[in-house]
This record gives sequence, C-alpha cells and structure tokens, in this order.
Amino acid sequence: MLDFHAVTKTFGLKPVLRGIDLTVAEGEFVALVGPNGAGKTTLLRIAASLSRPTLGRVRVGGYDLPAHADAVRRLLGVVSHLPLLYGDLTADENLRFYGEMYGVSDLRRRSTEVLEQVGLVHRRGDLARTFSRGMIQRLAIARAILHAPQIMLFDEPHTGLDQDAGAMLDTVLKSVAANGRTVLMISHDLPRALALAHRVAILSRGKIVHTAPTAGLDPRAFAQQYDELTH
Repeated sequence: MLDFHAVTKTFGLKPVLRGIDLTVAEGEFVALVGPNGAGKTTLLRIAASLSRPTLGRVRVGGYDLPAHADAVRRLLGVVSHLPLLYGDLTADENLRFYGEMYGVSDLRRRSTEVLEQVGLVHRRGDLARTFSRGMIQRLAIARAILHAPQIMLFDEPHTGLDQDAGAMLDTVLKSVAANGRTVLMISHDLPRALALAHRVAILSRGKIVHTAPTAGLDPRAFAQQYDELTH
C-alpha cells in the first residue's frame, strides 16, 4: 500500500532523505522511529502528497505520486501535529464539515460510529475548544477515519498527552489497526512503537538503517541497537 523507492529529498543544498527504500503492506502497522531531524516527518508529508520527493518513486495505494495526488488523498487519513479541527464548532459539526467534503453517505450514522470508536459520542454536542489535549487527538482520529480510508498516517500522535490520555489513544490506534487499515506511525516512544506496530523501522540521518518485526523483539535489546544506529 505504501512503497518508497530510492526517495531523496533536499531543501536547498541540505539533504534530508538519502535514498529511502520502504514498503508497508496492506493491513500492516509500521512504526517509524528515529532522532529529531532524521527526516521522519518529511517522509510522512511525501506519503500524504503534501511534499514532493527530489528524486525517487513513491506509490500509495497503487497510485504514483505526485501524478495522482487527488486519488491518493481519497485513500488517506492523516493525523499530524495540527489537529485540523475548528474550536468554535462542536465535535459533530467538525465531522459533518469533513464528511460533506469527502461525500460521506449517511453522515449522521457514520459520525456516531467514529465518535463511539474514539469514546467521544457523549461529547458530540460540545465545542472542540472545550476538549482536553487527549480528547482533541481522539477527535482528530475520528475526523481522519470518517471517510473509511484504506491508509492511516500518524505523526507522533502521543506528543503532549498524559499517561491516561496516552493509554486511551493506544486503544484507539489498536482498534484502527484491527479494522484492517494500513498504518504508518511516526513515534519517538520506542516501547509504545514496539507494543502497537507489527514492524518497526529506524530512520537515521535520512536513511532507513534497520527494520524488524516487533513480535518477540526484546525491548531492551532493541533500545540498545537503536542507540548504536542513531549516534
């Protein structure tokens, strides 16, 4: 569902991505980890058709980017650092706005479904600006899955959350993955990445330096390997 081949990205004379090769299969949950400045968000933005690679090939859902960006965006649900919500609209109104934009059928029923999935159906009539950081993240996920996308992209969704809100978000992410969606998640939290994902990839200095399935992976041994590969 996601295929990056020899992807390079430079900003001016500064190389950020240096020949990325990475695939994410249909229904797979891959966590992309690495230090700040490694190029993780840049790679996610390219997958979301928000940025173009300097060199290389990117295919999302069978479509080439950037040539078929419009078709790709229909397949994607994106949760980034910006929640893309309107504070003076209720949870319901936010979902209705995005649902109409994507042409979601039976929008009232679908809004109820996703609000139940993220545990916010009881707050559907409340303004988004009254929500906690954790609730905003959950509503952002509801927005992102409203149109039943095949592929989910998450950019450090746990940033700024307390322990309880983080645990609730973990439950939501597991539910999203259990529904068969393809997931690529950027994370700086190694234990959480290993607990949630099927496979983990380390990005360092603009290159994928290691990938491994998470099943049976020793978190301490992986953390040591991570330190060795990123320093």
